[in-house]
Amino acid sequence: MKLNRKLFLTLISGVACAAPLLLTTQNALAWGDEGHMIVGTIANHYLTDDVRSQVNAILANDATGLTAGDIASEATWADKYRSSHRETAAWHFVDTEISDGDIDAACFGHPSLPANTPASGGVAQDCVVDKIDQFTTELRDPNTDPAERLLALQFLLHFVGDLHQPLHSSDSNDRGGNDETVSATGIASGKLHAYWDTAFVNKLGTDQSQVASALIAKITNAEIAQWQQQTPRDWSLEAFALARTDAYGKLPTPESNGKYKLPASYVSNATSVVALQLSRAGVRLAKVLNDALGGNGSSSASVFSSPFSGKK
Repeated sequence: MKLNRKLFLTLISGVACAAPLLLTTQNALAWGDEGHMIVGTIANHYLTDDVRSQVNAILANDATGLTAGDIASEATWADKYRSSHRETAAWHFVDTEISDGDIDAACFGHPSLPANTPASGGVAQDCVVDKIDQFTTELRDPNTDPAERLLALQFLLHFVGDLHQPLHSSDSNDRGGNDETVSATGIASGKLHAYWDTAFVNKLGTDQSQVASALIAKITNAEIAQWQQQTPRDWSLEAFALARTDAYGKLPTPESNGKYKLPASYVSNATSVVALQLSRAGVRLAKVLNDALGGNGSSSASVFSSPFSGKK
């Protein structure tokens, strides 16, 4: 019987000796550093000058040494932090089951923060959708303790990206694809989840800045206007739908050993989906930060005006 990630984390919660097991078996670092840096770079492009200055000023207080201090690098921070703070592991995903689409169950019933408890001190069993909402509230409030506000920003830089990885917003009783072994021509055999984290991202190119620039060049004003609508919950359900139709839905029939040999058509389609999701995540991350730190005034219209207007 397969365990989903929520149950898996529950079983090992509080057991110190199980931490190394989790590190080697969960393998759920959505997008990997490359993908998160692409998301951060795209977001940085769409920040207002004032918000960009505020973000950089807040990040300048990061003394952890886990990453470099630029926005793109800090977008990878939460994965590094998780290695020594296993209580934050479940915050990186929302295991909405393909069979029922119940995002509320996947979010553990949306537990409330105890009174006077910062979002960074919330319960371990919570989901990425709730944590984005909580940390956005803290970042928006100028009265939030500076140390907590830094944490809020660092988690947001990462979690908005996490939510857009289809296998971080879905589950098919296989820990978000971590129990499925796949292979493809030119790609080493590995887990389905890891393919979506890194292998398909790498298909876009090996230089994150160049990949981000190429994706930005294809983003239209119409897409920006559409993508910035709705809420993190909606964005997660959008990624869930892609998991159902593409990540899981386009899998070939497994071989006799239960493994999947992905055809070129699957790899090509998945790479296109990944490019779309990285682009959406970057634009939406910028929206979250611009709204939290710059308000919702007239500046928002110009923020999301693409310099590549008219390109399709």
